[in-house]
Amino acid sequence: MTAEINTNVAQLAESQIRQIMELGHRMEGVIPLWFGEGDEPTPDFIKQAAVQALAEDKTFYVPNSGVPELRQAIAEYMTTLYGRPVAMDRITATTSGMHGIMLAYQTILDPGDTVVIVGPIWPNAVHAAEVLSAQVRVVALREVDGEWTIDLDALFDALNGAKALFINSPNNPTGWMAERAELEAIFAFCRDHGIWMVCDDVYARLVYDGRTLAPSVAQMAEPDDRVIVINSFSKNWNMTGWRLGWITAPPDLLQTLAKLTEYNIAGPPTFVQHAGIVALRDGEAHVAQSRAAFEERRDLVFRRLSSLNRIGMAKPKGAFYAFFSVEGEANSLAFAKRILHDAGVGLAPGTAFGDVGEGYLRLCFAVRPALLNQAMDRLERVLG
Repeated sequence: MTAEINTNVAQLAESQIRQIMELGHRMEGVIPLWFGEGDEPTPDFIKQAAVQALAEDKTFYVPNSGVPELRQAIAEYMTTLYGRPVAMDRITATTSGMHGIMLAYQTILDPGDTVVIVGPIWPNAVHAAEVLSAQVRVVALREVDGEWTIDLDALFDALNGAKALFINSPNNPTGWMAERAELEAIFAFCRDHGIWMVCDDVYARLVYDGRTLAPSVAQMAEPDDRVIVINSFSKNWNMTGWRLGWITAPPDLLQTLAKLTEYNIAGPPTFVQHAGIVALRDGEAHVAQSRAAFEERRDLVFRRLSSLNRIGMAKPKGAFYAFFSVEGEANSLAFAKRILHDAGVGLAPGTAFGDVGEGYLRLCFAVRPALLNQAMDRLERVLG
């Protein structure tokens, strides 16, 4: 007997990235570049902090908003990073960036509300809204003269009647980064029209070409503005499997977010939160090293892919993905499967990031250069 389940859940599409991953796991010698994850372990000083926390029996329940010491450390980190005071009563610890997105949506969206999303985009941001019976409008970035761009007039038109805007900058999968003037215009429009902004800033520290920080609405919003900023420990500190992140939100939402945390997942493990404190306190050198390493790998991938006649690719300004098109290939899922079979390299199909990603493939370049060069050798044989 087939059980009746929530209609929205039943209609969720299967992850195309996981389709490729599952096929790849049945093969020998595949180079997996499908997920947004590097291949280097969490730094020892963070692991040791977790071990120490376990030794000190930091394994009991803590407040739903997070360990106070972690929330204070995050507030100080955000204050230093953006040059504007951020109080601890604006911080909620989460189990991930995804958990933060879901909490934000649950807080601000009613069934039938419209959320505008700038795409191509990580699919979870769309499906989380759909699970909550919200309507999604996607405003597509465009590749123009070798750069990803946003049409602000099209965005403002789409925001007519919307409850919220979700924007991820630097963007997964394209590497697009909103400039400060663009964010100021978007923020002013949303503020004037009472529209919530949910800003996914998880890649804000992973920017290139002389920059160390992406522009953020966190640099311009007041504490009581309708702005929720999502962050994660996963990308900056190689902590993808730890499941730890945070939300910066208006202080009036603190208790609401605490209740939702209680009813969702009751927060990250206590010892993991204590490791997060140390990551923030002692991890700046690691972030700088990662940024420099990823920039070198970006340049390697861009140089090698751009040398192929069939490839079209805008150089990413942030994050750690190459999002490229291949002339003559219109079905990205089928093409990703063919590359997996013929080259033994696992890539994410562009349609995993929405219909606007059709014709593209995403490659994660956050892996060590030897493996990345091996993957490029294989790809050149099938793409050249």
